[in-house]
Amino acid sequence: MKDLLTFIVKGIIGKDDFEISEETEEERTHFLIKAPEDSIGIIIGKEGRTIKAIRSLLKVRATLEKKGVSVSVEPK
Repeated sequence: MKDLLTFIVKGIIGKDDFEISEETEEERTHFLIKAPEDSIGIIIGKEGRTIKAIRSLLKVRATLEKKGVSVSVEPK
């Protein structure tokens, strides 16, 4: 799932200037995207539409794997 998230974020911002950390608790995985200030707006999108779409895509993958997933973004 981390590979999928990396692929999506890299495609959105167009560069490798971000980090993704993963924390797992039982059946739930939390991803934290750390990106530069100027890229955070692109990742979140207008009214949060882009980050909501990213979360939806990961939820589909997590459902197939019978897991829970959450994604958050913070400055680097």
